[in-house]
Amino acid sequence: MKALVLTAAERREHRARAHHLDPVAMIGSDGLTPAVVREVDAALKAHGLVKVRALVDDRTTREQMLAGLADALGAAPVQHIGKLLVLWRPPPPAAEIPRDARQAGARVVKVVRFSRSGNHRATVERVRVLGNERLTAGGLVKRAKVRAHAARTGVKKKAGG
Repeated sequence: MKALVLTAAERREHRARAHHLDPVAMIGSDGLTPAVVREVDAALKAHGLVKVRALVDDRTTREQMLAGLADALGAAPVQHIGKLLVLWRPPPPAAEIPRDARQAGARVVKVVRFSRSGNHRATVERVRVLGNERLTAGGLVKRAKVRAHAARTGVKKKAGG
């Protein structure tokens, strides 16, 4: 693959975001081994922006390592400061989860409450209902009922308390 090229503004933004990161991989005296490349590739897939520590004293060797990693992984070299190398690659798009495989999540429901006298307008409010809650007919939010098998207690709890 070919290394990505960033503008100065993009590089500055990625440097700022990488400031607080810890290194995810270390390049030892063996150099760029396939294991190091695999580890950095996995970190780039997961995070997009990674720091790598190179334990080599020669600056030109570290620059070659940064360029080699960027070319091998299709990433952009962001920064080389001391023994730290920073790489960026846009994360892959997340796979869409099918609707039926998801749990019940939070949803926003519109509740309309009519006035007791016919002279006033109805009040409309938006209420956030979580997955373990339900909306009553009166417009109140209540927790869902505990299932029967979960409500049962053991013999010891009934007897002694």
